[in-house]
Amino acid sequence: MKLLRYGDSGAEKWGVLDAEGQIRILDDALVHVTGDELSPEWLAHLVKLDPQTLPLLKTKPRIGPAVPRPLNFVGVGLNYADHAAETGGKIPKEPILFLKSLSSFSGPYDDIVIPPGSTKTDWEVELGVVIGTKASHVSEEAALDYVAGYCVVNDVSERSYQKERGGQWDKGKGCDTFGPVGPYLVTKDEVPDPQALALWTEIDGLRRQDGTTANMIFGVKTLVAYVSQFFTLHPGDIIATGTPAGVGMGIKPEPVFLRPGQEVRMGVQGLGEQRAKTVGG
Repeated sequence: MKLLRYGDSGAEKWGVLDAEGQIRILDDALVHVTGDELSPEWLAHLVKLDPQTLPLLKTKPRIGPAVPRPLNFVGVGLNYADHAAETGGKIPKEPILFLKSLSSFSGPYDDIVIPPGSTKTDWEVELGVVIGTKASHVSEEAALDYVAGYCVVNDVSERSYQKERGGQWDKGKGCDTFGPVGPYLVTKDEVPDPQALALWTEIDGLRRQDGTTANMIFGVKTLVAYVSQFFTLHPGDIIATGTPAGVGMGIKPEPVFLRPGQEVRMGVQGLGEQRAKTVGG
């Protein structure tokens, strides 16, 4: 099932995509659905619904982030060997974690705002893992039991803020609009193997990233279990699992970064695609 959120920022409602790619309204159906949002019980009720029997959304609203604002928006750094190589980084012995500010959380078609004075704003397509059950100190064997589904994440990054402004990644990863999520939350029953998904990015129609989640250094099971050792993951939390090679700072002979007026398109196999314009802040 492909779930989505539509409406003005902060006032989004749940919808579901039908077989024809149309949005169906879930308002009335959710009244009869028990369990907390994104919990296994909640999802089990939803997957029994026939989208064709639900009211059709006849307007064309804004598509918001694929889940409500999370408590934790977790990023994983240097999780593809080819990306580590292009940036000159070493293969990490343990996952590198950082937190994206919740002010970065935005929709898949919302504008990406390049901060005033920024010269090194970059793109990163990533597989997002959405938590469905509260997770603390879970094992790798049980890790996927805590996952509700998957989505596309763009871990937009300002490289000078990230690397040249005091050594903390967060300030380069958490600027407003730097975390587009969606368009869909695809329930995990439709993604039998999260380590076998193609993912890609195009900037103004030019293919820049073309990778596969098979090349992750630390896979989804490992990441969910690992993150849960340090802080509790809550339903709706997102883990952005790292990006493959092809980011702007890795382009030779000279890095290429985003500027206002460009189109950023990216997608993950089976999870839909994002399409955003860049604007000056």
